[in-house]
Amino acid sequence: MTFTRASAQAPGCRWLTLAALGALAGCGSLTPDHSSPTTPAGAAAPAASAPSLPREAKPQYDAQGRLVGLEGEAPPAAAGNVLVTAGEAAQAGGTLGVEVEIDAPDPLKALLERHLDVVRLGRLTREEVDEAEWSRLIDAAPAQARELLQTEGYFNARVVLQRQPRRTAGAPDRVRMTVQPGPQARISRLTYEFDGDLERAAAAGDAYADKVRVDLRAGWALAPGEPFSNDAWSSAKSQALARLRAAGYALATWSGTAAQVDRERNEVRLFIVADSGPLFRLGQVVIDGLHAQDAETVRHLLVARAGTPVTETLLLDFQERLQKVGLFAGVSVTLDTSDPANAERANIVVRLAESALQDYTFGIGVSANTGARASVTHVYRRVFGHAWTARNKAEIGEKREAWEGEISTHPGPDLYRNLLGGTVEWLEGDADIVLSQRLRLGRTVDLGRIERLYFVEAERAKRETALATTRAIAYSLNYHGVWRELDSVVLPTFGYTFAGQAGIGRSKATHAETGPFTRAYARLTGYLPLGESWYAQARIEAGKVFKDGLVIAPDSQRFRAGGDDSVRGYGYRSLGPISNGVVGSGDALLTTSVELARPFSARLPSVWGAVFVDAGNAADSFANLKPALGYGVGVRWRSPVGPLRVDWAYGHELRRARLHFSVGIAF
Repeated sequence: MTFTRASAQAPGCRWLTLAALGALAGCGSLTPDHSSPTTPAGAAAPAASAPSLPREAKPQYDAQGRLVGLEGEAPPAAAGNVLVTAGEAAQAGGTLGVEVEIDAPDPLKALLERHLDVVRLGRLTREEVDEAEWSRLIDAAPAQARELLQTEGYFNARVVLQRQPRRTAGAPDRVRMTVQPGPQARISRLTYEFDGDLERAAAAGDAYADKVRVDLRAGWALAPGEPFSNDAWSSAKSQALARLRAAGYALATWSGTAAQVDRERNEVRLFIVADSGPLFRLGQVVIDGLHAQDAETVRHLLVARAGTPVTETLLLDFQERLQKVGLFAGVSVTLDTSDPANAERANIVVRLAESALQDYTFGIGVSANTGARASVTHVYRRVFGHAWTARNKAEIGEKREAWEGEISTHPGPDLYRNLLGGTVEWLEGDADIVLSQRLRLGRTVDLGRIERLYFVEAERAKRETALATTRAIAYSLNYHGVWRELDSVVLPTFGYTFAGQAGIGRSKATHAETGPFTRAYARLTGYLPLGESWYAQARIEAGKVFKDGLVIAPDSQRFRAGGDDSVRGYGYRSLGPISNGVVGSGDALLTTSVELARPFSARLPSVWGAVFVDAGNAADSFANLKPALGYGVGVRWRSPVGPLRVDWAYGHELRRARLHFSVGIAF
């Protein structure tokens, strides 16, 4: 398909198709492309067979017949030039015939230095070159330079060449090239059309096809008004074709592309026609590699009905869910495009490598919150031959000992898993010891950006202090949710996370009335880059237990502050209401944090320094809550598994500093 106007050959016509420009050396082609989505770039510049000079200037030769300049051109300025030696081999004793000096803006100068034949030959050869060959390359250099400049959108460039004869026998000639590129051409118009099933479906009123057309035109990368270059033109075509294929038209190609240049107006018109080919729709899921696990589990994770367009997003989301479900060590998801005639019922091919049915993970770690710890986790992926997974984790530490267990079904058609879980935890604080046991039954779903958990829970807790022992039992209905919008889940620098919890229950405790309670909790954390090297992080956390004055909820349902992820400068769970000189848990919580960080140096981009301010506390009510202030400095190592932190924090109310750190190793 060609877009050349019928009048393009008439005398005086301002429009010049890039087909008429020929192959633009060294930077790909601007000619119409009828067969492939992009035009390769980076080819070596061909040597011109004869000199090509501007029509408005005549060549000037010396007595020996060598080109020394162009008539009517002003002498080039002497300032700001960098000598480019055409032969590095001359420094090693070789004999070369010319030295080239280029005066041009830096990006264009680098382009000419890379691709001009007269420069490239001098860099490549270590042998003496015939004088006639040097003269031919020098004479051809202006035309070749203009062709190279056209690939960057400079279609009215002026190139002035001057040659000085050698001063002594055996010395190289000196050539000076001065480039006046003029303004860069800009896009004046874009014509973006479609052929194939996409155009036919859109014309018939198909909403999906019409949306694809609108999105493709809106997302075109080289819009009218932007500067033109061959690289940008090729990149825009590649991106557009990739988006069309990602929308389900996996065999899409260009049926025609072209660019027209108006030299007088310094404008470029772009014409593209995409042949979409067929839209591939979901037929069957073909699975390879299953031995112990069920095919139904794999199909449930697709979350798509037959006939759904097979987009790149659908395939990537399917693959991510298979990777995260914890059943497979290797996952590959592809669309079978071998039979375009059957695109309405295309197969998705899934190749899997199953994880071991059972495995153990051992870990050791240390943190300022709970001290040193060791843990072991056991996972069983096929409990009693059913599509269930069991997880058990035991942890022993200085201030915390715990067992956590859960058995859950594999994801169903809606991706939800049913679960039965339990926890036993022993936790030592600065002034008390809390022992709690919990049993829960619920449903959970992980959608990547969103996690949800609904459960009913029975809990028993015992709190011991030097003065008294309190026991409580509670039954509750709960909802926990997490929302993420982050550039990276492991090492975020932009976005936010929000965690929310809500519950309603009934509690009975020692020396207290039996009655209902309601619990609400929220935590919002935001990440924001500031300039090129600074990063900000902010957090606000709030919680409240609503109940009658004589009802006491279990300690795990109430709140304390202080520690690594709360108010630094204070011990773990050391902030809360004080009764008889002992810190306890409160019914209200409010903490905030602001942190600024940046890498120490460009050579250590993963090691950051930070400054921070934290404030907050827990109390019996928000009216009685008096925030404690902590501030300090820290170091971050942004490791592949997450940030590891060391903080020196000063507790304003305590009038002393505290070291906070967290590091863990799993093996």
